[in-house]
Amino acid sequence: MDELVLLTAWSEPLLRTAQVLLILLLAWVVQRMVTRGLTRLGARYPQLPPELLLPLRGGLRWLIMGSAFMLMLERLGVSAEVLWTALTGFAAVAAVAFFAIWSVLSNLFCALLIFALGPFRLGDRVEVVDSADKPGVKGRVVAINMFYTTLEDLSEENHGAWLQVPNSLFFQKAVRRWRG
Repeated sequence: MDELVLLTAWSEPLLRTAQVLLILLLAWVVQRMVTRGLTRLGARYPQLPPELLLPLRGGLRWLIMGSAFMLMLERLGVSAEVLWTALTGFAAVAAVAFFAIWSVLSNLFCALLIFALGPFRLGDRVEVVDSADKPGVKGRVVAINMFYTTLEDLSEENHGAWLQVPNSLFFQKAVRRWRG
């Protein structure tokens, strides 16, 4: 009788473990089949660029493994509804945070591009052109930091004033540059 109680006590965890391992194995097999299918598709149709197939392969791998992870958690007793609520809540907060700091990230990234590519240097005269018929912001570059490029205004009426131009503006508009 004790062996029967012991067997029933261990059967449930062993069954769940076997189900989780089966889910992992099936996900791995499906992922391998999809990868091979996309590789064959790329070989059969050479006009399909590898730049398209590589992200498609990666996206499908994440989708398959994410689905397998959700199924494993469901088999371990975690409610799919709770997981979905948590996932969508996290995605919504991440999207709001991303949009809230977009301009800051944009200026930081553009500062890195200015330092790396060197479209202008300290001491250069630059003009951010608004349109062909209107003059834009013009001045001598006196400082470049992570958010702004500081220009010394060289116009007659505002001579000596400093202008702080967001770094992202240099990649959104046309820029005229004079060395030194």
